Amino acid sequence: MDLAVEPDTYSPINNENGDYIDQLPPSSHFKNGLRCTCGSRKEHVFDSRQSFSSHIKTKTHQKWLADINLNRLNYFSENIKLNDTVYSQKLIIAKLQRENENLQREKLEDTQLITELKKKLELKETYTIPVDLINFD
Repeated sequence: MDLAVEPDTYSPINNENGDYIDQLPPSSHFKNGLRCTCGSRKEHVFDSRQSFSSHIKTKTHQKWLADINLNRLNYFSENIKLNDTVYSQKLIIAKLQRENENLQREKLEDTQLITELKKKLELKETYTIPVDLINFD
C-alpha cells in the first residue's frame, strides 16, 4: 500500500496590527503542492511559487482575505467550538475502541468455548455406554 502525500494548506500570516496578510511561502512548501482554502479554485493544488503568486492577486482571494479580517472574532470563537468538538470526538472514539476490544475478547472466549464444547460432543458420540441387556428391565 502506497502512502498518499497531501499538499500543504496555505494560511496567511498576521502583521503587527493583527491583520491577516498574504506572504509567499518558501519554495520548500511547494514540494508536495500547496492548496489555498479561499475557494477560488476549489481542490486546486499549486506546484510553484509563480502560480501561487499570481493566485493571491486574484479578486476572489483578496475578497477572502478581507472577509477573514472582518470576521476575525467569529473565526476565533468557531475555532474554539471546533476544538471542543474534536476533543469530545476523541473521547467517544477512545470509549468505542475500548468497547470494541472488549467485544473482540468476548468473541474469542466464546469461540474457544464453542470449540471445546464441539470436541466434547464429538467424544460423546464415539463413546458408547455398556448396557447390561440381560438384567435390563
